Amino acid sequence: MQRRSFMRLVGGGTVAAATVSLAGCSTDFPAEALAAWRGPGNEPDLRRWALAHAILAPSPHNRQPWLADLREANAISLFVDRTRLLPETDPWFRQIMIGQGTFIEALVLALQARGLAPAVALFPEGEFKPREVDDRPVARVSWLPGAPAPARDPLFAQLLRRSTVKTDYDVAQPVQAATVDALKAAMSDPDVHFDATLDAARVARLRTLCWESAQVELRTPRTVMESVRLTRIGPGEITLHRDGISINALLPRVADAVGAFDRERPPEPGSTAYKQMMSRFEGHSRTAMGFVWLSTPTARHRANGSLRSAEVAAGRAYMRLQLKATELGLQMHPMSQAPQEFAEMKTHYDELHRVLLGKPAEEETVQMFCRIGYCAPTQHQPRRGVDAILRV
Repeated sequence: MQRRSFMRLVGGGTVAAATVSLAGCSTDFPAEALAAWRGPGNEPDLRRWALAHAILAPSPHNRQPWLADLREANAISLFVDRTRLLPETDPWFRQIMIGQGTFIEALVLALQARGLAPAVALFPEGEFKPREVDDRPVARVSWLPGAPAPARDPLFAQLLRRSTVKTDYDVAQPVQAATVDALKAAMSDPDVHFDATLDAARVARLRTLCWESAQVELRTPRTVMESVRLTRIGPGEITLHRDGISINALLPRVADAVGAFDRERPPEPGSTAYKQMMSRFEGHSRTAMGFVWLSTPTARHRANGSLRSAEVAAGRAYMRLQLKATELGLQMHPMSQAPQEFAEMKTHYDELHRVLLGKPAEEETVQMFCRIGYCAPTQHQPRRGVDAILRV
């Protein structure tokens, strides 16, 4: 909202009336939108029980781009929900594929917790082409009833607890090297490479890169509008959609109630909304207490025709890191701007690969780049229910 417009509204009494109507309203997300985080309870259908855990996986912009097919006994087939893509910030659909991997890993952990030994077959009808997604399955997860039960993975216990906290970190609380070592120990796929830094000079350089790349996304109209259009303000919108970027604070709700939150244009430079948006992203960048990243060997996967499989594998590895971070009391937040492939980001994309890997993306691709640190926990993000992701 621009200050001048806001003052005109105050003068007319509209904001005052809206504030009165919202006064005392909780900023907590509606209970219905968070119901999935209570878990499936005594759900009798094993597959629905497992899916109720898998839907808690992180995904880009909380889009939850998953469709599950249950028509085959003792199996779950996973598809991309192509109505939930992010074509502006994720034009090659790499982040969407990583989101498929987080779902698969959460699903496998849940099935193992029920004594099953799930087998994951990626792209059983053929792998998507690079920079494309289609209607073929991403994965078929199957199991044999009565097969020997695997050891229960302790990370499963963190599925209902984990969250991605998007607030400033405590700059007075450093991350210890032993904590990073414990994170690395959660990795299980040697083809996904893990690395991290706590070095002060390197962290400072990466903080600056995060902030500069965030500004590119926020100042490019078509990319920032992708986020604006996925912003859910107030309990009604949050409950209706249960995805995207949920905001339930009082002032944004007032602005939305009086029509001052523009869903059709980017926030105007100098406006209150613009300054708040920039301040939030700068705070995230400047308070990173370390960074971790995952990468995969691009050239080899390109030669094997398995670039999409590598992205899914990175998502599975990231799910494990998130759960291990939760166990350790550590926060981990993807800084997704610099790894994005839209044209305006190219300079920062190339720099990220130079700084982290010392080689171009044509040789090895940064799949996930995250800040780590400590802060107070916040509420979970809304989730759709299992019925919303079933393919019928």
